[in-house]
Amino acid sequence: MITCTVRYEIDPAKLPEFERYARFWIAKVGAMGGTHHGYHMPHEGPNDVAYCHFSFPSLAAYEDYRARMWDDPECLRAYAFAEETACIRRYDRSFTRPVLEGASPEELGI
Repeated sequence: MITCTVRYEIDPAKLPEFERYARFWIAKVGAMGGTHHGYHMPHEGPNDVAYCHFSFPSLAAYEDYRARMWDDPECLRAYAFAEETACIRRYDRSFTRPVLEGASPEELGI
């Protein structure tokens, strides 16, 4: 499994627009074979930073999703909405491999 984390710099005055954009992707990633772990909106601290996390079974599955996005009319509408509203100033993506199962100290030899 590969998890993509996106760090957004958003316009704080356009938080409702960004949240509309975010809600679309939560549903769409699942419909396109991934698992969305949600968006994390500003609350305390910087008011212009948000994060999202979503996973695909492999990097190849993620790359397939990215290719299909550009042929999907709904995805294109979402991108157009973000551009028209200018709710996103910039973003960065990083990829990680999640560790999801815990173990006892005995199992770990600690």
